[in-house]
Amino acid sequence: MIKATHIGMLIATLLLPLSAYAGGQREEALSANVRSSLQRGLADTPITRTAFSNIADETAWLKEMSRRLAKRMPDEAERLEFLTTLHWEASRAGVDPQLLLGLIQVESGFRKYAVSPVGARGYTQVMPFWIKAIGNPEHNLFQLRTNLRYGALILRHYIDIERGDLYRALGRFNGSLGRPEYPNLVVGAWKRHWDYVPATRSANNNTASRS
Repeated sequence: MIKATHIGMLIATLLLPLSAYAGGQREEALSANVRSSLQRGLADTPITRTAFSNIADETAWLKEMSRRLAKRMPDEAERLEFLTTLHWEASRAGVDPQLLLGLIQVESGFRKYAVSPVGARGYTQVMPFWIKAIGNPEHNLFQLRTNLRYGALILRHYIDIERGDLYRALGRFNGSLGRPEYPNLVVGAWKRHWDYVPATRSANNNTASRS
């Protein structure tokens, strides 16, 4: 027989918001070279489109990702601006855009103004100390482009520190290095909800398999 207390704990767990998994990056000393590199990465660049070089690929990706994101972000104009900015910033930082979508799903549940118990902010749950470390006081972590740029650059920074070990990099991002729960959640969200193979690549693979 299941005790009432166990039922209560189960219900509470199921009702936890997605941002319950949001942690916070831990402030660490940065070398002058790393600090300079991250500051250059924050340098402003106007965004007018995704990082796709082919307009057909861009259109197909935006259409498919917009469809998948519609329930979480109902306003189409907001959705397309978010996806366009995310693709640009993730690609610019050398991060898979679909991975960043998985991270955001787990970190903030796509809530622009999410704030974690430890003070991490916005879509990617960036800790405010990063503004002092590599940015300037005018940076607003609730602003779309600023938040996505910081989030993508920080994740890239951690991937580099961990020499390509994504699971350890994700642990650093969440402040839970060495524990498997958070990296598994992010990779799971990425692969289940946001993994994407362009139609052109799929068609090429099918052609190659028949030849």
